[in-house]
Amino acid sequence: MKKPVKKLDAVTLEVIRNALPAVANEMAADLQRTSYNMMIYEVRDFCTALIDPNGELISQNVGGVSHFVADLGVIIIDGMRRYGPKGFKPGDVLITNHQAVAGQHLNNVVIYMPYFYKGELLMFTMVRAHWIDIGGTSTGFGAGPQVADPWFEGLQLDQLKIYEAGELNETLYRVIKDNIRFPESSLGDMKSQMAACRLAARRMDELFDKYGRDTILSAVNTIFGETERKCRNVVQALPDGIYEASASIDDDGVRKGEPVPIHVKVTIKGSGMTIDLSGCSLERKAGINSRTLAGARVAYKALTGPLDPVNEGSFRALDVIIPEGNIMMARFPAPMAGWSAIVPTVVDTIVAALAKAMPDRVPAGHHGLLGGAVVFFGLHPKTNKRFVVQSLEGGGWGGRPYEDGESGTVSVCQGDVRNGSIEGIELKCPVLVESRGFRQDSCGAGKYRGGLGIDMQVRNLVEGHWNFEQTRRTICPPWGLWDGTPGESGGYLLKLPNESEFRLTGGNRLPVPVGAQAIVRTGGGGGWGNPLEREPERVRHDVREELISREAAERLYGVVLDADLTLNAAATTRLREDIQSKRKAGHNESKDH
Repeated sequence: MKKPVKKLDAVTLEVIRNALPAVANEMAADLQRTSYNMMIYEVRDFCTALIDPNGELISQNVGGVSHFVADLGVIIIDGMRRYGPKGFKPGDVLITNHQAVAGQHLNNVVIYMPYFYKGELLMFTMVRAHWIDIGGTSTGFGAGPQVADPWFEGLQLDQLKIYEAGELNETLYRVIKDNIRFPESSLGDMKSQMAACRLAARRMDELFDKYGRDTILSAVNTIFGETERKCRNVVQALPDGIYEASASIDDDGVRKGEPVPIHVKVTIKGSGMTIDLSGCSLERKAGINSRTLAGARVAYKALTGPLDPVNEGSFRALDVIIPEGNIMMARFPAPMAGWSAIVPTVVDTIVAALAKAMPDRVPAGHHGLLGGAVVFFGLHPKTNKRFVVQSLEGGGWGGRPYEDGESGTVSVCQGDVRNGSIEGIELKCPVLVESRGFRQDSCGAGKYRGGLGIDMQVRNLVEGHWNFEQTRRTICPPWGLWDGTPGESGGYLLKLPNESEFRLTGGNRLPVPVGAQAIVRTGGGGGWGNPLEREPERVRHDVREELISREAAERLYGVVLDADLTLNAAATTRLREDIQSKRKAGHNESKDH
């Protein structure tokens, strides 16, 4: 579809510029109000969007999941290839989650509809949302890295019409219903997704009726171009060059003790940027593979225009290199159940590569995982119905050039995803949340310290199964920048009723008896700058608030506090001078050798 060239007045352009994201945001509000699943109405694990027939992103909701931004257009391109421009009719509703196109876990189900205006196919309305179950071993956040292939994971739905010209495909509906554990929830969510898409169609009718086809499409084209120029202006201000960085996660969940390498190369030339992920691991037999541009696109958006509405113009000046067979561009049927586990660390590594080019903007590393997934499920003995506890616990972000990192916040790939409320969890599921709080000393030290991770302790009141996300970063913890220290890593701990101590554990579908206790532990962010340059009063404040210990205050920051936590300025000065002289001596000794 060729967009017309039409002269636009500034007021009309601004109205349309704001109306398009408003449509996507209203879709999101409608989805949250009507969905059945806590992952949607509470956690916000979804996205809503308008996509043109070429797969170009017209608008997407603010909030929700950031890393969905890269894998919407490819679905439309694939759908157009499958059905052709004339293969869509008013009243069609398509459902897809297949990994060959947008490689994610099968729980991320897309519902989309063609939008026609006066008989012409102009765009698609789309919702991707996390279902709590899609069959197989998918219950909760997904099947985990041990799943050998997609067939173990759950139902694979490949560009199927659940409605065709307004008529329900009863057979397909029945197949889905009979193969998932929570049909009321998942199919209720599907209807909520459809309702959001239909709402968008009504709003677009209003816009096209008011301004006309040519005006709307010309405005979209103009918005794309202006967004691209804004991004180019940011990149243009950076020094040309090649910037590289490396990281890793501990293992893939199957081959224990074998790190998964991540290496990025960022090339800046003029106003263009190329992000090359060829140096990352090859695809794995474990389910941490993905097929996505999300790592590169999320990083680029964060660097060039994090607060601006996203559209296709946000990425026109970005080239992404990921060869087929890479862990970030895995080939079906490589398992992808834990597809998103590695993506936040990839984003962080891209940002870290640009630290020398953007020293006044780049933060230290954040916890770099999708947070602590709280997933416990079973059969409620009183109601004889299945239940599943779901929440995502955030971790610490890296210290920044001007302030401390945020604490208890989800990863860079998750936007406005939130944790489940304690009241909601306990009301609906037979568990007791015994505590949820910041982990003292989990933050990296620095002039600006990292944010803190979280410990959430849960006791299950019935027997059931825990899912413990495997991915860890102990070998490559959240890094510090400019002499800042790393943050601590997270993990999962379990204590059975007959045990006296919590033990580090992992794995999915772990059976536990009544009264087992789990701690979902998230990592802290790295520190930015020399800890000895942090204002002593700020260190004292952190000790008083129990964010860091007195021992850490002395050892890492050189700050001495008396028994009543008043600052001992003289002792602090002496201790900092002593630490600094020892560091210099150690540095000189290492140079001599």
